[in-house]
Amino acid sequence: MPFLNVAQIVVSVVLVLIILSQVREGGSGLFGSAQTSGRTRRGLEKTLFQFTIVLTGVFLLVSIASVRFASP
Repeated sequence: MPFLNVAQIVVSVVLVLIILSQVREGGSGLFGSAQTSGRTRRGLEKTLFQFTIVLTGVFLLVSIASVRFASP
């Protein structure tokens, strides 16, 4: 089903952009050293984090549906 393929591409691009927007300046985050101290997410950072989790679930469901309903 072509619309599932398009949906998967759109969701993956948005997911990558959301993840990259969470990269902090100063070398920490995705491409830097991991922070070992625990801290609380607040405001926009918390919203982006929760949206990332939801979008990951949507990507997983769209991927499974794409494989499940693929024509032979």
